[in-house]
Amino acid sequence: MGHLGHLKVEYQDLIKRLDMGQVGLPVPDDERAREGLKDLLEIYYTPKEATIASKMPIKPSGLGAVAARVGIEEKTLKPILDTMCDKGIVMDLVNPKTKKVRYVVSPPVVGFFEFGLMRVRDMYPKKKLAEALDAYAFGDPTFANEVFSKDTTIGRALAHEEQMAAEALPDVLDWDRATTLIQESSALCVSNCYCRHKAEHLGKDCDAPKEICLSINGGARFVEHRGFGRPIEKSHGLELLHQAKEAGLVQIADNVKENPIYICNCCGCCCGQLRAINDFDLKAVKPSAYEPEVDEDKCVGCSRCSRACPITAITMEARRQKAERKNDMRPKIDEDRCIGCGVCAQACNKKNAMKMVTRQERPHVPQNVIERSVRMSLERGRLAHLVFDEGSSRGAHFLNRVVQALGRLPVTDKILASEQLQSRFIAQAIATVRDPSA
Repeated sequence: MGHLGHLKVEYQDLIKRLDMGQVGLPVPDDERAREGLKDLLEIYYTPKEATIASKMPIKPSGLGAVAARVGIEEKTLKPILDTMCDKGIVMDLVNPKTKKVRYVVSPPVVGFFEFGLMRVRDMYPKKKLAEALDAYAFGDPTFANEVFSKDTTIGRALAHEEQMAAEALPDVLDWDRATTLIQESSALCVSNCYCRHKAEHLGKDCDAPKEICLSINGGARFVEHRGFGRPIEKSHGLELLHQAKEAGLVQIADNVKENPIYICNCCGCCCGQLRAINDFDLKAVKPSAYEPEVDEDKCVGCSRCSRACPITAITMEARRQKAERKNDMRPKIDEDRCIGCGVCAQACNKKNAMKMVTRQERPHVPQNVIERSVRMSLERGRLAHLVFDEGSSRGAHFLNRVVQALGRLPVTDKILASEQLQSRFIAQAIATVRDPSA
């Protein structure tokens, strides 16, 4: 792993602060990737902003609490934070009922990496930013391993509902349906696809639509408030979803059951998550609960499914046929690689030889963002940073939700959590709590 010596001290402190979260900014060994990281930090943050962000509380906090932590008066700090929110490096979360505002440092993903290229207006030098992002994220696998090498992923695939076999339809839960997530959202926005916008500035973008990625619920409220996207009606959101499916794009949603904040429409050539699968062979996206199944009698070996698969999980395999001089071709599905998106079945719809069926074992989806945060922090050895902020507890309500999330973990992970936290009280609570979803 690279070292921090090539960075100004303000950015070194910022990296240490971000490394307390579920996704940090590891320093790579590759020189080009290191230069990309340096450029990113200097593009996104001024030294003063980096210093403020490095001192902000880990949990979302009111203006007074942030001011006390960073040592700046509220009236002086407020316009600075507003500018940082406009840039996407800090998020101001507004309670829709009380209208109280809490501030929190944006993580790299899903966070300020995306926000920087979600809108067209020039807050950043877009070409330089795109080059720096590509150098850091894909110059070597360091950052991809940080984000995607663990079991709990940021995003999960949503299978195309239209391609479900009849027997699989009763198993499709509401949080598995992109249409339901849109229809039941409390707010909805559309933004430029960060990945294809970045690829455009690199001269590598494909012909897929750009303004097609959706923010929902709390994510949409922040995106609209700070101008990273525009609000749309649910009917328009459903139209965009249909357009994305027709274009052979993958729907990747926030990896939680309750209150997800986005649905991206992704291609295998530009999308950072799918590229992590293609470029580094990482399991970057949690598979859906469904997988493709081939009807051998209907399949004609046309290879449409293989050519459409965004992560090359389908290869065409030659098979001998009786009394035929030439081999026949049939798709072979790599079940370990497949994310169950249904793009292959969409490509096969004219022949109707492929349908999505229920997997034997449904992949685990965290109940909410707290459970996902707990699992991601545990897997990265950072659970103590999640629970305690500079040695102080984050409050009884938050602690109770963490304990509930820990109660959903397998026994071996509960033991690991107790070891990381070194808290006798929490260890006892974990041992006695019952999983409310059981």
